[in-house]
Amino acid sequence: MAPTLLPYDDRRHRDAVIALWRRVFAYPEPHNEPGLVIDRKLACDDLFFVAEDDGALVGTVMAGYDGHRGWLYYLAAAASHRGRGVGRSLVAEAERLLEAMGCPKVQLMVRPENTGARGFYDAIGYEPF
Repeated sequence: MAPTLLPYDDRRHRDAVIALWRRVFAYPEPHNEPGLVIDRKLACDDLFFVAEDDGALVGTVMAGYDGHRGWLYYLAAAASHRGRGVGRSLVAEAERLLEAMGCPKVQLMVRPENTGARGFYDAIGYEPF
């Protein structure tokens, strides 16, 4: 069964998102502290989505649009749900919403050592440049 995609709700999702990001991302920089990232995103816009499976949070994605290009950030899938379409579903939803805003292209950045993410994005049609 496909996950349920929902807009992020701070009261409902914050603790679960922080826990997921701490498991998935190993960013030691203070500016990447999950609570701060969430607070900064909520101050900008609401292009922040989660995936739930049977009520459990299993994925996230943030998107942004600067009028020239869209961006994807913080795509995460719980280890238990990788390979089950969570990431693909979240990316597709973010792309759909960005396109509806008039966004002509979407970009993202992946750390060179993150071979798993690079392989995922290659598989869904993103190209390095």
